[in-house]
Order: sequence, then structure tokens, then C-alpha cells
Amino acid sequence: MTGTSKYKRILLKLSGEALAGEKDFGIESRTLEFISKEVQELLSTGVEVGIVVGGGNIFRGIQGSEKGMDRAQSDYMGMMATVINALALQDSLERLGVQTRVQSAIHVMQIVEPYIRRKATRHFEKGRVVIFAAGTGNPYFSTDTAAALRAMEVEADVLVKATKVDGVYDSDPMKNKGAKRYDKIRYLDVLNQHLGVMDSTAISLCMDNNLPIVVLSISGEGSLKRFVEGDQIGTLIEA
Repeated sequence: MTGTSKYKRILLKLSGEALAGEKDFGIESRTLEFISKEVQELLSTGVEVGIVVGGGNIFRGIQGSEKGMDRAQSDYMGMMATVINALALQDSLERLGVQTRVQSAIHVMQIVEPYIRRKATRHFEKGRVVIFAAGTGNPYFSTDTAAALRAMEVEADVLVKATKVDGVYDSDPMKNKGAKRYDKIRYLDVLNQHLGVMDSTAISLCMDNNLPIVVLSISGEGSLKRFVEGDQIGTLIEA
């Protein structure tokens, strides 16, 4: 591998809300362009990049179920929202000259590829960014869990969760100005303290398979590139 990355392959988890920018709903074009440029810069280090994108900027299945919808039905709607986000991200990346493929866990074959692990690996080897849509394809599982699952399936070295905050805190930094940020924390401590950075299924899956998680801010310009080059950024979650 050429370049300056300390990793061969990473799995980047983007929330749907990250694409909304300062808005409460939808896709904010400047934010989408910023994220795409960050990914483009990331590729310059030689690292292979997979992305799992959420759909909360359009529809969150669990919120639908809280309003009386059938949970499975509302989760399927959330999966479709992730496909919309994946297509938007694909278009934005390809306008920058980045080669991409979108693979979906549910069949939308007229628009995107079905998820096939070996095919995804081949795309990585050809230097393409693979965007994984529709979560795991099953209701009751979050896109965080999908990110953990895909990261292990494609043998990523690390799962990077890019959020609006710059790491894991002992309480909500948006509500508590005295919240303490961790540089490193164990999987079990995240679970026992109910820190909520990812759902418990995703954390447990990573813990059981010893996959490190890094939580960092997507809004910090160059933060992704600096991380893969070895800078101490965000919070590392490990055994």
C-alpha cells in the first residue's frame, strides 16, 4: 500500500443527521460537499474506504414506531431513507472524480448493486469507495450495528464513527459544559455507563471481535485524514 495511512482499510459510519448540516431535515448541499471532500482527501493517504450511511435526516424507524407504526414497517422505511442518502453521497463523490459503488442490503437492483461481500472487497482493491445502504436489511437493527457488521465482513482495520461531537464524553456535552471527554475507553465501560455513542449491539459486536472503534467529529476539516495518518483524534474504544 502506498500513501501515508497507518490503516489498509477503514469503515466510516456517517449518520443521516450529519448530511443535514444545520438543518433538522433533508440533505444540506454544502455539508454533503464538505464530507465528500473529506473522503476524497482521505483516499489520498492510500487507505481503502467503505461507508455506512444512516437515514435519520429523512426518516428514523424507531421514531415511527413510537408514533404507533408497526416497527418492522417503519424500519423498512428507514432503510429506504439510507438508500436516498447513499445515492446523494455517491453523486457528490463522483462529481469530485472519486469512483464509487453503492451496495444495498435490500434489493433495489435498478438503482444500486445488491450487497455481496466478495464483490465489495474487489471494489476496494480497485480503489473505489463502497457505500453500504439499507443497514443490515433487517428491522430492529440500527445502522450502527450494520457498520460494525460490514466492517468485520470486509476486514476493515477500524470502525470510524464520524459525529457532530469530537469524541465520547461521560455525559452529553451539548447539555453539560463540564462533561469529560475520554481519549480512550473500554467497550465494557461504554456499555456499563450507557454512554450511547453507539447502540449496545454494535458495541458488543465490536467487542466480541476485537474491532477498535474511533469516534471523532466530521466537522473538523482534515480530521479524517489526520486520524488515518496517526494523529490522536477523537476517542478510541477498545478492549
